[in-house]
Amino acid sequence: MNAPAPSPALPSRLSLYLNLIRWDRPAGTYLLLWPTLAALWMAADGWPGWHLLAVFVLGTFLMRSAGCAVNDVADRDFDKHVKRTAQRPVTTGLITVKQALTLAGVLSLVAFGLVLTTNAPTILLSFAALAVTILYPFTKRWVSMPQAVLGVAFSFGIPMAFSAVLGGREWSLEAVQASVPLAAWGLLLGNLFWVLAYDTEYAMVDRDDDIRIGIQTSALTLGRFDVIGVMGFYGVFLALWAALGLQLGMGHWYLAGLAVAAAQVVWHYRLIKDRSREGCFRAFRENHWVGLAIFVGTVLDLSLR
Repeated sequence: MNAPAPSPALPSRLSLYLNLIRWDRPAGTYLLLWPTLAALWMAADGWPGWHLLAVFVLGTFLMRSAGCAVNDVADRDFDKHVKRTAQRPVTTGLITVKQALTLAGVLSLVAFGLVLTTNAPTILLSFAALAVTILYPFTKRWVSMPQAVLGVAFSFGIPMAFSAVLGGREWSLEAVQASVPLAAWGLLLGNLFWVLAYDTEYAMVDRDDDIRIGIQTSALTLGRFDVIGVMGFYGVFLALWAALGLQLGMGHWYLAGLAVAAAQVVWHYRLIKDRSREGCFRAFRENHWVGLAIFVGTVLDLSLR
């Protein structure tokens, strides 16, 4: 008689937690990181120093990881109906809700410890950033474009970067206003449109599943105008970052970085124009190169003056 086939081994606890925080899919961290670092270089008018660089690189990774854990808890009943997300560890029950939220809390506390090494205005801004990060996963139930809320969450590193460089020691909203110029909030707004662009591409992948399970996304809200909407979002993003960058004293290398980013946007149009799942998902995954081009242009512009 043939021996029964061995049952598949359960994944280790470590591998489950790494899966939860998307360790093997760092593109989301890069999408957060590049605009934050570009803002950090602009605020510092060049090299920001190892301390602030470490704070924002590590903080970005930690908060993106915490956000993934909170998102999977909020979406656990939806994810089981979507093939792409059905095997996430919270959805399958291999990690409990309590364990996922505990991990998110620990990661957030470590990130907050990093923020505590900066200054008072940045610490105050971090509370707003955390609130938006927690709020976003639940907005899919009642906001027609939850990607706009995600855009705020993914862009909050920009004003925090400015406040970390320019802020003082006073604990007040006036101190926050003094340390974050209006142009920095404009960069946040522009970056929000970039998030709308790439996360709409992402939503286009799951359009049929999202209709079936009843959640709201920008792809469903835009309907047949989804491709036009994505390209419009990209256009607003690039235009705002070009205008505000010039206002902040950026020059030719910065504009060259934006031109490289714009060329990639044209390629993304070719990927999404037929609305294929594969093309839309590839466009989403490759978006971090758009941010990298702008960051490299920023660094070169400030280094080669």
